[in-house]
Amino acid sequence: MKIFKYTFLIMFFVFVIPVFSQTASIPWWLSLEYGKQRFRAGDYGDALILFEDARRDRRAMYEHMEKEFITFLSMHEVRRLNDHLDWVERYAKERLYSSITSSLEELYYRVDKASLKNSATAAIGTFRKLKDFPEAEYWIGEVYRVEGELPLALMQYNRAYDMRENLENPDFALTIKYNISSILRTRQDYAGMERTLQSIVAEYDTLWINAGRAEIHKLTHPATGRGSSPVPYEQAEANFTRNAMKKTIEKDGFNHFLVLYRYNNITVEQAHRLLGFHYVVTGRSSAQDHLMFAFLIQNSIIIEELRRRQYDFIYTDLQSLSKEINRIEILLSFIDEVEYYKTAYYLAASLFRNNNAAVARNIWEFLASEPQAGQWQGRAQEQLRNPRTETIITMP
Repeated sequence: MKIFKYTFLIMFFVFVIPVFSQTASIPWWLSLEYGKQRFRAGDYGDALILFEDARRDRRAMYEHMEKEFITFLSMHEVRRLNDHLDWVERYAKERLYSSITSSLEELYYRVDKASLKNSATAAIGTFRKLKDFPEAEYWIGEVYRVEGELPLALMQYNRAYDMRENLENPDFALTIKYNISSILRTRQDYAGMERTLQSIVAEYDTLWINAGRAEIHKLTHPATGRGSSPVPYEQAEANFTRNAMKKTIEKDGFNHFLVLYRYNNITVEQAHRLLGFHYVVTGRSSAQDHLMFAFLIQNSIIIEELRRRQYDFIYTDLQSLSKEINRIEILLSFIDEVEYYKTAYYLAASLFRNNNAAVARNIWEFLASEPQAGQWQGRAQEQLRNPRTETIITMP
């Protein structure tokens, strides 16, 4: 019995323990997901290891596929097929080169086969490009950011953006650019921040670049807030420019402006808002245009949500709109997220600097009556008592 017991223990330590001590191999995409979980749990060290594992393993996989495919194409029989990818693929299937077939299936999963134009050489180049893993680079940057290593975080965000062609979700490039601008602002590289935000506007806001395009909603009748416009739609669309918007807000005030216009391009709201804040404190007149767009987008989103809940809702003025906002938790969260009252205050400040004191005063009166506006209520009240331009700050 003792001999059997000792034999069992020896077999356990020799054969079983090593199996449990081995680290299970997981695919690169799963390492990324596990890394996100650890990051959100605050385990930044473990998260960093998983993100780096994901980056390394993806690169190793595509490097192996690239080398194996090149070796396959170098075979005498395959060289005779020239650069015809379809013939190469057929030959691999018929001769049971399963690893080549699997590699090509992976390739077609990642990219549109038609984009390769039936070229084996293009397939090699695509394997090479797929080694880059922008999501992993981004999340490595996130770890550096929360740990205060801002230069390293910025380097990682830039690497991720340079690899944006490989993003699973192309729209994630916008998130990367916003993170880049945030790091630049924190590091007081205001020129770099400004360039980055301007590039977001230039790339994602066709209305700002190409005034008169279809993103703007049909003009509504100022009396009813409903459907038909007193101006033919095609003519209104053709004539719609930033200058027309500016003239409306300067001549008729923000309430009338918001009766006429809607614009819900939320992707550029933050860029316009941050540029507007920056331009106000640096004394530039262009602050008005950016803050006009930001506040228009904010209010358009709010009005859309209210109409979704109440189909016959009609916008009349900011005070009435604020009462509706205060009833709905999701809108209260939204106005906090987009700095609604701060945007309104600085829009008024930019209007005042541009010699539109009456319109500025109307917006400040709205803020002064809103206790939930916090410090912006107090600042608006002070402006009503003693109107003055915002102090210009010289940026480093």
